[in-house]
Amino acid sequence: MQQPVTAVSESLSQVKETFDRLRQNLNLNVVGQDLVIDQLLTALLADGHVLLEGVPGTAKTMLVKTLASLVGAEFGRVQLTPDMLPSDILGTNVYDLNTRTFSLRKGPIFTGMLLADEINRTPPKTQSALLEAMEERQVTLDGQTQKLPELFVVVATQNPIEFEGTYPLPEAQLDRFMMKIVIGYPQGDAEKQMLRNWQSGLYKRDAAPLEAVCSSDQIIQCRKQLSSVKVEDSVMDYLIELVQKSRNISDLQLGASPRAALAWLSAAKAHAAIEGRDFVTPDNIKFIAEPVLRHRLLMTAEAELDGVSIAQVIANLLRQVPVPR
Repeated sequence: MQQPVTAVSESLSQVKETFDRLRQNLNLNVVGQDLVIDQLLTALLADGHVLLEGVPGTAKTMLVKTLASLVGAEFGRVQLTPDMLPSDILGTNVYDLNTRTFSLRKGPIFTGMLLADEINRTPPKTQSALLEAMEERQVTLDGQTQKLPELFVVVATQNPIEFEGTYPLPEAQLDRFMMKIVIGYPQGDAEKQMLRNWQSGLYKRDAAPLEAVCSSDQIIQCRKQLSSVKVEDSVMDYLIELVQKSRNISDLQLGASPRAALAWLSAAKAHAAIEGRDFVTPDNIKFIAEPVLRHRLLMTAEAELDGVSIAQVIANLLRQVPVPR
């Protein structure tokens, strides 16, 4: 009876080693964003999409491009604008006069890691083009279904400052992002190290792409190991109580959805595996509470007028529910 436990531990230790390498290399290139990197890696392992929010110049694009290079994934980028059509993302069937047949001209969505830059600047019709791809990992064009790569991750960015000419994402779209990660300014010595990196030529535009430290197949294999991460009944009950409590908070008109509960559990298991454990603790639940919930909870108008922030609501939620012993 002890052999399966040993095998599971060895597999999960490989997960930890793989993501330790990724974290170390990301931290070397994108300094001062340790928490953001941990959350992004957790979402990657949990097979989730990410909404990355930050003011211009905080290395959002660089972070995603660096991660794609380190996992050996094909990287695609689409700059979303108000005049963009769904076909600009998905692709279209083009008629060939020579062969007299239609052929698919694939859009930028057919990639391993897609950076959807400034997603809130494109109209809802174009935003909705991502829904099927994000949920089902496939695209339907003219009645034909096209599968996306097995490692398919959407990282969409948005600017929290500028709202003129933007289209807020509908709740159905937001709910398909596993996490909303907020990236801020590097602090103190981290910003000094960033300047040193630039001075040494690390951020040159013509610099050679980073060498991969693992492969996309390895990430997929790591994901399969999450099935061996156990969740005790007490921890499951803790998560359920948090989700249900969020639906009865006076400052909220919309609490966590069932999809939010699934994303929360998946991310907690991924975070436990990255830490090298084969079981989820309440600390794993709390670590990813804010990025999993902040874009799913809808504040009441009264709470917003009173200056209550979504971070305060989530912190109060975690305080109100007893942590299992």
